[in-house]
Amino acid sequence: MRLSSIFKIAVLAMPLMLASCGSKKKALEKQQEKAASETVSKEIVEYADFLEKVKESTKCNAKFITSKVKFSVEMGNQDITLTGNLKMKRDDVIRLQLMAFGFVEAARIEFTKEYVLIMDRINKQYLMAPYIQIDFLRNSGLNFNSLQALFWSELFQPNRTALTDKDMENFNVFTDSGDAIISMESGNMSYSWLTSEDDGHIKMANIIYKPRVEAEKDYTQLNWDYLDFQMLDKKKFPTDMNISVTTANKEIKVGLKLNYLGNDSEWETRTEVSNKYREVTVDEILKRFMSL
Repeated sequence: MRLSSIFKIAVLAMPLMLASCGSKKKALEKQQEKAASETVSKEIVEYADFLEKVKESTKCNAKFITSKVKFSVEMGNQDITLTGNLKMKRDDVIRLQLMAFGFVEAARIEFTKEYVLIMDRINKQYLMAPYIQIDFLRNSGLNFNSLQALFWSELFQPNRTALTDKDMENFNVFTDSGDAIISMESGNMSYSWLTSEDDGHIKMANIIYKPRVEAEKDYTQLNWDYLDFQMLDKKKFPTDMNISVTTANKEIKVGLKLNYLGNDSEWETRTEVSNKYREVTVDEILKRFMSL
């Protein structure tokens, strides 16, 4: 069995493992560790040259990335598909503008270093909050720097704005049959990237928040798949991203398909919220959004 298959099976099995009781959880972990050790003959080792190749091959030098986007979201038995725009400025902002009927901006999601802004343009509602106040971002250990790395298909480490040579030593690498998994642990967080051993491009990122047994309701997993790479500023950039956020009681699936990649810099990087908008909670925003 290829290592990529083992990795995906482990990812799918993780929610069940974390939802079990403490003793059963430990038994499953031991079984998984034993199976992994029997299947993967190579020990976990540090591959400095390979890690550097991944870092360099995924680093896009563009200051701006802009694109038309087809956006889909599925939550429970509800799903919606919209068109829109993705606008990003490195180390500054990530913005998604979602259109209804193809020409009316229905929603805007904006990530900056300081806050997350979610706007319901149709109903004149908004949420602006620091990352720590958004449950799935807090539980996944995500801030602006890590979200930027996910959107740009790059390696990252928590609380780091750039990876130094010393930081790279914190990664471990599995290799098998042309695939490689880069991983690291940090507190209650587990980070993994499925990469191509040949060219170093990232195929999938996986982040798991592993709470204490008594706090298993806070379990959160983020899985981010990268497909259909196209050239942008002399580097390959993924134009098809499939994202899933799984908690103990719900799962949200998001799809982003990018078209007409560019480097447009003629746009305002901050959204001003009119006093005509009413501030609401995340749940209220999601309910309104899914009813579009």
